[in-house]
Amino acid sequence: MVHPNAELDANVSIGPYSIVEEGVIIGEGTSVGNSTTIKKGTLIGNQCNIFHNCSIGEIPQDLKFKGEETHVEIGNKVTIRESVTINRGTLDRGKTTVGNNVLLMATVHIAHDCIVENNVIMSNLTTLGGHVTVEEYAILGGCVLVHQFTKIGTHVFIGGGFRAVQDVPPYILAAGEPLKFRGLNKIGLERRGFSNETVAAIKKAYRMIYISKIPKIEAIESIQKELNDFPEALRVAEFLKYSERGII
Repeated sequence: MVHPNAELDANVSIGPYSIVEEGVIIGEGTSVGNSTTIKKGTLIGNQCNIFHNCSIGEIPQDLKFKGEETHVEIGNKVTIRESVTINRGTLDRGKTTVGNNVLLMATVHIAHDCIVENNVIMSNLTTLGGHVTVEEYAILGGCVLVHQFTKIGTHVFIGGGFRAVQDVPPYILAAGEPLKFRGLNKIGLERRGFSNETVAAIKKAYRMIYISKIPKIEAIESIQKELNDFPEALRVAEFLKYSERGII
């Protein structure tokens, strides 16, 4: 059932028993499986592959929501597997966004006002509370639970079955209960072409944060002073500086 005021670009396919509501925009070459509902206010990019029994753009599970007009925006070449749910935003951010080349495995839930950046992988049963940001190239293992307003840094790998209730800074492996820093995401960084010098600089930055146990402001200043030739190390300092929930 496709509303006449929905906009479907060339080569879009919609499976049986799926519903596409008024005002939905779906880009070229995107396919939608059976029994999926795409609600008003949803924008989907090109060459996405949406599997069966998904709910995209449904209203937030937030008692403060009063029916305001908000949106879901999904980029290009996104794979959304079976039974994924993505809720639209509230007045806070106005929309929930998913970037390009993202893989959402079966039964993932993305709550209202979340930002999922490019090249993120979220494994089966992973859940984001409202207002979560997941930066580019992060990978979340199966059954990871992310508390609302938490930020997951770029190139992070979180092991399956753990909870993130504080911010997870970039480039690291995180595991354990409570979630802890377990070293750098070395394999991920190598696969993405980080040089040995850059990895060493990131490692030195985390020594200042986790090993030296100096106060937060001193760690930030030391990284900015000693590692200012490495943008990745400066990104670690920036993440620490602006973390609102504190880091794991």
